[in-house]
Amino acid sequence: MNKEKGGEIMSDYYIKTRSYEVFASKAMKNILDRNCDYRRYCWNQALALWNDLYSAHQIYDKICYTTFTPKKNKRSNKLKIIQKDVHLNPSPNWRLVRDRLVEDKEDWQFTYSAHLLQLAVQDLGKAWKSFFDKAQPDWGKPHFKSKRAPRQGFKSDQAKLIDGRLFLEKPQGLKKDWEPLILSEKPMNYPTGVMSFYRENGCYFVSIPYKIPKRKIIKKADTGKATGVDLNVGHFNYLGGNKSILPKKLEQTYEKIKHYQRLLARKREVNGKEQAMQSKKYLKTKTKLQAAYQRASNIQNDLMQKFTTMLVDNYDSIVIEDLDVKKMMMSHVASKGMHRSMFGKFRQVLSYKCEWYGKKLIVANKLYPSTQRCAVCGLVKKGDEKITLYGNKKHGTKHNEFICYNPNCPNYNKKVDRDENAMLNLTILIKHPELNKAL
Repeated sequence: MNKEKGGEIMSDYYIKTRSYEVFASKAMKNILDRNCDYRRYCWNQALALWNDLYSAHQIYDKICYTTFTPKKNKRSNKLKIIQKDVHLNPSPNWRLVRDRLVEDKEDWQFTYSAHLLQLAVQDLGKAWKSFFDKAQPDWGKPHFKSKRAPRQGFKSDQAKLIDGRLFLEKPQGLKKDWEPLILSEKPMNYPTGVMSFYRENGCYFVSIPYKIPKRKIIKKADTGKATGVDLNVGHFNYLGGNKSILPKKLEQTYEKIKHYQRLLARKREVNGKEQAMQSKKYLKTKTKLQAAYQRASNIQNDLMQKFTTMLVDNYDSIVIEDLDVKKMMMSHVASKGMHRSMFGKFRQVLSYKCEWYGKKLIVANKLYPSTQRCAVCGLVKKGDEKITLYGNKKHGTKHNEFICYNPNCPNYNKKVDRDENAMLNLTILIKHPELNKAL
């Protein structure tokens, strides 16, 4: 199993992440399971401590605000501000939480690598930083990890690749033999970063980020072609045709997911949640559900990787839409279709591949009327002439039909596919970037 997953761009090298299945002995599987459990324990302990420190800091700030108010000095007519001692109750950060957890370590924790705790607290600090980022207002607070989650994992910055085999960090004082982990494919010969190990559906995987120098990435040859990509639920339109994002095999997998979900829900309703979850049949059905989810994820990732690679191979300039997906999710059915179409993942993967291979990626303005503009004459539909999800009531047209009512247009009163018209409008932005705005 070999997948490209990441595209973080560094100054002198690119980060290229690949995932491999891990084959380990029974003893090493127990080690992996214990590390997953310890990572979850460290995260939950750190989050509980972080919440306590954050609540205490907020109370302290409120007390200082009400007690130490600015007072006016009658002699100098200046404001006298009483400074508070921030060291009495500092704002929580990952280093403070880490030090507190290290001080309170139990004896059994010393049988684990100290880096497991530090990396867990570092990730928690990043999660809190994202929560306070105003650019992400809908980002939720970090939550506690559950042992019942289908995916469990941990990170390691001390794991090493030696002769194609993966060696975990051995804790001090451990007398057992430490066996290497076998990967499903031969790893790349580049420096590595922090590795992520995870367990899904009884199988073990590892994501290895490679630091590849920029000079090692071979740029794609110029083709002299350009295209726009119109994103739709279920298919993407480009100059060479359209790409189905929900093929038949993926729809069949989603039908299996729906079937297994109904079985589990029926068992919980009949037997009760706690009793049903202890049943062997329930656990067997849950395992099948997790396997179906994994298959759907693999199919989607394979489609996206192949489609984006085809675009950077055949086109020098690519135009895509800047969609506000959250505002587009108006109903339960539409939300599910947009989620399965993976608009965000498509943009993420295409962005780093264009950066790697020297292609130009243009993002259209959110207000650019690619759907309402005629690609031939440039007339923009406004008011009751606009095309909506239900078509156009004034002219009785369908939602996938575009008809230009400009008498001087060659396409006057002709039915044109709306998605193809939008794709052509996006392609126009390559030669006419001044149009990339609200019209």
